[in-house]
Amino acid sequence: MSHQPPAEDLPRAQLIAEQAFATLQRFLHVEAVSGVMLLIAAAAALVWANSPFAHGYHALWDQSLSIGLGNFVISRSLHHWINDALMAIFFLVVGMEIKREIHEGTLSRFDQAILPVVAAFGGVIVPAIIFISFNIDPARRLGWAVPTATDIAFAVGVLALLGRSIPVNVRVFLLALAIIDDVIAVLIIAFFYSEGLQYAGFIVVLLGILMVLGLQRIGVGSAPAYLLPGAIVWSGLLITGAHPTLAGVILGLMTPVRSIPMREHPLKVVSRVAEELRSSDAVRTKDAHRLESPLRQLRIAHREILPPVVRVQTALHPWVAYGVMPLFALANAGITLTDAKLPVGAWFATLGVVLALCIGKPLGVIGASWIAVRLGWCRLAPGVSWAGVCLVGLLAGIGFTMSIFIATLAFSDADLLNATKLGVLMGSVVSAVLGLAWGLGYARRLRRENGGGRLR
Repeated sequence: MSHQPPAEDLPRAQLIAEQAFATLQRFLHVEAVSGVMLLIAAAAALVWANSPFAHGYHALWDQSLSIGLGNFVISRSLHHWINDALMAIFFLVVGMEIKREIHEGTLSRFDQAILPVVAAFGGVIVPAIIFISFNIDPARRLGWAVPTATDIAFAVGVLALLGRSIPVNVRVFLLALAIIDDVIAVLIIAFFYSEGLQYAGFIVVLLGILMVLGLQRIGVGSAPAYLLPGAIVWSGLLITGAHPTLAGVILGLMTPVRSIPMREHPLKVVSRVAEELRSSDAVRTKDAHRLESPLRQLRIAHREILPPVVRVQTALHPWVAYGVMPLFALANAGITLTDAKLPVGAWFATLGVVLALCIGKPLGVIGASWIAVRLGWCRLAPGVSWAGVCLVGLLAGIGFTMSIFIATLAFSDADLLNATKLGVLMGSVVSAVLGLAWGLGYARRLRRENGGGRLR
């Protein structure tokens, strides 16, 4: 059997390419980078929308794109496809994160979940009250849910910038809080921003769900096989009038947390097939017919080493973090500031969102946490002080992606939508700066107390 050449015998171009891809792979998994990319995309949208090329910015997203089969044709603007279709992939990842947390994470045990659950509800209720207090008018009041959500990527990215001095349990608390925020946001979208439901569409949704269950039942583990039923669920929700991105959450929650049953453990299959190939001359002779079965067994075993919920989420994460979310920010953060023609009422919407994110979120998170601990419902996790809770509360004010998304559902009026988006951008940036400033002081204090080590 032939042996692989040593690394020094490989072509130089190949070695350089391998090193570049390895560096890129590590880069894509740095959490702070995805938050920076999101910020760059939003800044680019603002600059573009307020430049001499602003007309091109709006014209681009208004371009019509049609997808159809026979007489069934869906025609939407590019902006709608990003918000309604691509964001479904974002919600798919959110759904899988929720499923994993319920199965084996911070939401798997009541005593672990109670503090972030209570904190998340406080972080939803207080900002909503603050927003409504500034926007009593019924038209503006529709945006009450805009400042209630936390942007996971942005918040965790800012936290990552603070370095390893921040205790691990503080990060876990922030993640759990943000995930529960997403659960609440999804429920809000489903119950408050889906009007005039056409119940016949639920038959289509049910058909797609049954197809997913059927494929899972017969042991189909290949992700592409679920594209068609996923598209059917998405189309059914579009027909009902509910927001079609909820299809992502449904499919994410349906993703199995265990690999498909196999007669042998995947690692045993890999070892057995590898041994068989070593003693066979099929590789040397390149006999494709004889290699077909063992290679197929290797592919399936390799796939099933990780459960589907982990495998699919890991595969989609770079696409969502560096593709879907920056594109969403680019398409939605372009607010024209040069005209400054917003009516007075719209500025109240801006003020309400800014104060709700910068003040309401920290007050809600910290206050609800303090009450829960004071009443004896739960305790702070090891390594989490009240200074750490304050850090989480400040970072929870970074709404951004989900807040802008809810704003697009809440307002059809262009002035109110732009004013609310402006509030989200301002509130999120201020929250990020406040969180970073507080976090730097918190990290320095922890380093002094622990001799420069990392808390665990």
